This record gives sequence, C-alpha cells and structure tokens, in this order.
Amino acid sequence: MALDMLREIQAFVSVAHKRSFVAAARALGRSPSAVTRAVQTLEDNTGCKLLNRNANAVTLTEAGERLLPHAERLLDVQRDAADELAALTGSAQGCIRFAVPQLLGEHVLPGVLAAFTQRHPQVTLDVQYSDEALDPLLGKLDFVVRGAFPQSSELIGFPLWRYQRHLYASPEYVARHGTPQLPEELGAHALILHTAPRILKAWHFCRDGRITSLRPHPRLRLNSGDAVYHSTLAGAGIARLADWVGEVQVRAGRLVRVCAGYRLTSSTGQDPQMHAVYPAGELPARVRELLLALRRAGEAGVHLPP
Repeated sequence: MALDMLREIQAFVSVAHKRSFVAAARALGRSPSAVTRAVQTLEDNTGCKLLNRNANAVTLTEAGERLLPHAERLLDVQRDAADELAALTGSAQGCIRFAVPQLLGEHVLPGVLAAFTQRHPQVTLDVQYSDEALDPLLGKLDFVVRGAFPQSSELIGFPLWRYQRHLYASPEYVARHGTPQLPEELGAHALILHTAPRILKAWHFCRDGRITSLRPHPRLRLNSGDAVYHSTLAGAGIARLADWVGEVQVRAGRLVRVCAGYRLTSSTGQDPQMHAVYPAGELPARVRELLLALRRAGEAGVHLPP
C-alpha cells in the first residue's frame, strides 16, 4: 500500500477518534490543513463523504462508520509489519498510542518522550492526557497509565513505580490559616478534592500502622489532577498529592506538608502504585522499551535525594 494512502487512512482514523481535525493534527504531529487535505483526498479516492463537518463537531457519515473498522485493521497490519521489520533491523518503527494522567504531562513524561523520540526517530507517539480510567481496548490504545490501586480485569498490568500520598498546602495558605497536624483539624480548612476518575468517599490516614478515616468536605472539587496541583500551589487550600509531585515542590519551597505525621493510603493501609494496563498479548518491543523508560524515570522521581 502506498505511503500516501496510509497517511490518508491514518488521518481519517485519528479525526474519527478525536472528533476534531485540530486535535487529530496535534496527535499526529501534522498541521490541521495537512490532515484536512489527507481526509479530502481519501474521500475523493473512495468517492464517498466520510465525515460531516460543522462548527461544533466532526461526526462520521454512514460511509465513514463502515470504513472505520477496516481502516483501523489496515493500520494494525501496518503496525505489525513495522514491528517485524524492527525485529529484523534492530531499530524501532511504527506508532505508539497511549493515555496518561494529566499530571504526567508536567512531571516525568516530557523528559521520557524527548529522550525516546531522539533515540527512535522512526517511532511516532500519539499521547492522550486524561484522568479518566480509559479502556485501551475501546480506545485502540497500546496502553493506559493509571495511578492508585490496580483493579482486577481482563487487562494485563505493567507495574511502574510505587509512591506515597500526603497532604500539601502552599506556604501562603498555612501562613494565613495555620498548619493542621491531625486529620481531625482539617474540618476548619479549605480542602481540594480530585473527582476523577471517581469521587473518593473517605481519606484514609495511616500512622504507625493505624488507620484513621475522614470524609472530606471540599471547598474545591476538580476533575483534573493538574488543576488540583496548580490550585494548591496558588494557595486555594489543602490537597492530597503524590509524593513524586509534591516533594519536588517542598524542596523548592513552594509547598509544605500538612498532617505531616501521616500518609494517605487505601482503607487497608496500602500505598498506591503507578501502573500501565494493556490488552492481552505480547507487547511490541517499542512499547515495552517506552514503559521501561517511564518506570526508570518515575522511580528516580520518587527517590530523589533529600
């Protein structure tokens, strides 16, 4: 199959998934005009209108709905062929599509992606940032990175790094409102709650093996981990953050720990874990290498020297 046609099919599939030419272009590393031209060329060659375009959304036509699964299979075949060639030549090729929590886009991941793309110039990366618990099977993703506690499912787990959670606030906030030392004191403070992928009914505080549970009554409810982090830096209140995020800012003097004698765990006292999930089957070599690079970077971030 000609390379130009593969690029046209890739553009069509990306627009169909993202429902946006701009978002598809960003994911593919092309300009919106180039993606638009590619889809138009594919429509001209097939003699069918594949996408409905209007000011608010991009939707599939009936022809587009019928073509999409075949187009996805063609890209899967192309990706498998690239893997076989990579195994013969020793160089990684193809595309890796994956999703990660938003905070990884600010911490850990940028350095990993920069080093990986420099080492493997024939690999393209399509990254979705979302705090939702996306299903890699439904999203046609190679893997999805999640935090907290792995849930049993038909998906295969790939452990990345363990971490701890603590409560943090800005120096400005504690200067105005004081520094709570005990969970029971938090009722007098502005709390920030992360509501994605689900709303937690309780925070579980662990100290010396004993669990104290508290139902938070937040002043701010935010469905973005990145928004929670930046709201905490801005002095909006006290938030639960991972140590691989919060401790860097503690060392920089931009955050302080509150209830410092406690860490936040599961109801049974378990610390969370960053992990990836992916559909059953052997991971392509390029995907495994990326996950191993992410694991090394995450572990380094957790174990920064004091």
